Order: sequence, then C-alpha cells, then structure tokens
Amino acid sequence: MTTPSTHWVLSFVCADQPGIVHAVSGAIVTAGGNITESQQFSNEDTGRFFMRLQVETNASRDDFENALRPVTEKYAMSWSVDVVGRPLRTLVLVSTAAHCLNDLLFRQRAGQLPVETPLVLSNHNDLADLAGFYGIPFEAHPVTDAASKAAFESRVLAAVEEHDIELIVLARYMQILSPELCATLAGRVINIHHSFLPGFKGANPYKQAHARGVKLIGATAHFVTTDLDEGPIIEQNVVRVDHSRTARELVAIGQDEESRTLTQAVKWFAEDRVLLDGQRTIIFR
Repeated sequence: MTTPSTHWVLSFVCADQPGIVHAVSGAIVTAGGNITESQQFSNEDTGRFFMRLQVETNASRDDFENALRPVTEKYAMSWSVDVVGRPLRTLVLVSTAAHCLNDLLFRQRAGQLPVETPLVLSNHNDLADLAGFYGIPFEAHPVTDAASKAAFESRVLAAVEEHDIELIVLARYMQILSPELCATLAGRVINIHHSFLPGFKGANPYKQAHARGVKLIGATAHFVTTDLDEGPIIEQNVVRVDHSRTARELVAIGQDEESRTLTQAVKWFAEDRVLLDGQRTIIFR
C-alpha cells in the first residue's frame, strides 16, 4: 500500500558556509521529497544562515528525519519539522479590551489562522461572554497584589503543561510578566502594543497623542522578554491621520492596527515563518 503524501514545513539555522542548500536539497531528494516552497537568508552581520522549506513526500516522518539528520549534524543545525497547516496550540491572555481577542478567535473559527485555542485566561471577567460566543473556555483570576500575580502566573504555567501549549498571546493583557515567567516561556510569548511608546505612556495614550497632534498611528507585535516592550519585533503597521480625527476616532483606528498586526504576527509564527536571530527576527513571508 502506498503511503499517503504529507506536506512538511522545515526550518534550519546554522553558521553560514558553502554547500548547505545543496546538501539539504540532496537529502530531500533522497527521501523522495518535492520542494513546494523555499526561502533562505544569510545574515552578514552574524554569520548565520536561515532556511525555510515546504516539502511533499510519501516518506514517513521517521524516514524523512533520518534522511535529513546527516546534513543537520554535519552543519550543526538547529532545525524543526512539522506538518504544514497544523493548528498551533495557543493560550491567550487578556484584560478588558476585546478587539484583539475578537479578531484572533474570529479568524481561528473562519479557518484563516492556524491555531487552536483551548483556553483564555484573564485578570478580569469582562471578556467571558466574548470567549463563550466562540466556544472557548475562559477563566478570570484577579491580579491585585504580588501574591495574586504569582498565583495567576502559576495558573499560566499549569495551563501550558495541561494543554501542551506552544504559543502564548498577550491580546492586550495589561500586566507585566515576571522575569521568571519570561525566561521560562522565552521565544513563545507574543505581545502587542501601540506605536506611541515610549512617548505616551500610561493611561489614555490616544488622548495624549491627539493632544500632541500626531500624524501616524501604528502597532508593534513582538516577542516578550525581560526588557519591557523591547523584545524582537515580528510585525509593525502604521496608518496616517490628521487634525480632523477626534481622540475617539484615533482609538478606533489604533485598535484596528493592533488587531491586524497581532493576528499577522501570530499567523507567521504558527506557520513557522518566524526565526530568531538574536534581537532580530527573520520573517519568511
């Protein structure tokens, strides 16, 4: 009986040197694979090589990985193999703002975002009905002091273990994660914030921006690190505004950009298109 064809996504990271593409391609041919998508990048600044491939083959996963292993060992590669389009198990953290959560869950249900969300955690109960509308379990655990913050973060780690979580999304979760949690979940947490930082901090940033007559509104999606809002950037968007816009209109425009930017970052991550290179990201669109 013929083994059904599987569509795999592969990523490779190693020191840049001659022969890598030839060797990888040869191993794929040995496994009977057909390359359907291929992207690569050599970073002259760091001397590192990055590659993302999509490959169709009738070989089993074990046979496919065994064909690749001599190449990955020769070039000391960090590498991964996964099925194209497999939904990524994703935990979403929220506070009271609904726009990012709504966009993520809508696009998940519409089949536009390859994620599976088994749980939404929040420090408020405001978005319970929204999560319920999409059929997603919701838990609220108030964060009011150091003890309750520690308890919330313990619940996050328990949920990661319980649901085998691969990605955590801060969909306007308005609490700073502890350095310990950031370190534990390094490379797996994506946050979104408006583009006014560090100029307009604290409450009502859009009101502050309106008062200053800003001409550009945008959003940044980035990995979470111990450096607040300074993790490697995944995606940014911007839209031009003018004096005719009210503060309320600026909020609506900004929320659209936040939703769009966060969802795009999550989509790229779920599709294995985001590779880390120190404080930068390599995005294979």
